[in-house]
Amino acid sequence: MPYTRITGTGSYLPERVLTNHDLEKFVDTSDAWIRERTGIRARHIAADGETVADMAEAALRQALDAAGRRPQDLDLIVVATCTAEARFPAVAAQLQQRLGVAGFAAVDVNAACSGFIYALSLVDALIRQGAHRCVAVIGAEKMSSLIDWSDRSTCVLFGDGAGAVIAEPAEQPGVLSTHIHADGTQGELLHHRPDTGHIVMEGNKVFRLAVKTLERIVDETLEANGLDKSAVDWLIPHQANLRIMLATAQKLALPEERVIVTVDEHGNTSAASIPLAFDHGVRSGRIRRGELLLMESFGAGFTWGSALLRY
Repeated sequence: MPYTRITGTGSYLPERVLTNHDLEKFVDTSDAWIRERTGIRARHIAADGETVADMAEAALRQALDAAGRRPQDLDLIVVATCTAEARFPAVAAQLQQRLGVAGFAAVDVNAACSGFIYALSLVDALIRQGAHRCVAVIGAEKMSSLIDWSDRSTCVLFGDGAGAVIAEPAEQPGVLSTHIHADGTQGELLHHRPDTGHIVMEGNKVFRLAVKTLERIVDETLEANGLDKSAVDWLIPHQANLRIMLATAQKLALPEERVIVTVDEHGNTSAASIPLAFDHGVRSGRIRRGELLLMESFGAGFTWGSALLRY
């Protein structure tokens, strides 16, 4: 049975940057308040008319180049997103049309901020059973489309962007394990209101629940692989809140410099945040082949998950 290996990464961020000082001009907040509570300094915002598919395509093409693959090599596209402009066709199907390919499966996955981990888990299972050989896994979000820009509790948190990886079978690890969970009974703490189109969040409760849940998923992942926390080379967390991320690193006894952090520049890009951070770590030369990476996420639903992989 083959393993799933990541052969290429890519990312895309819109050109427009919205800083905390920009937000001060139209909402009751401050740079110091935002940084202290979230670690966020700025976020990227999609241009007028720029779509989730636009961002996903740019990230995917970069990942294909990194993997030395062509669109014609793909046999599955999975896009994690909760912000697609239309209910259908899926963003993944739109990407087929843009790439000039057709015939193979293309599907979107919605698990909010955990979407990329969910998508990677599904793809890993399909590759291991021999069903697919060259798969695009993409997280792409236009969170700005769901924001009430007068609500300072949410508008300071989110940004737009996309990250992508190419996954292929390999004889050596590879993805070692993935773990995905959900608890729909907690959904009201963080949800999208269809009547207003905006995000609603009880921030303090979400923060406490996220810290406890991510502690458990770290234990579950290490125990499943018979590994000590000292084996982990890099933590690539969902980029929602710097305090949550550093709490997970502390549990792993990882120094801050072994945590890939992009939340300061990107904000919370939901399903795009982990692949964006992954690509940043790879392209900056920090993450190297053979190192052990722990990805973990927590999002609306509530959903949470992890992936342990040897890059």
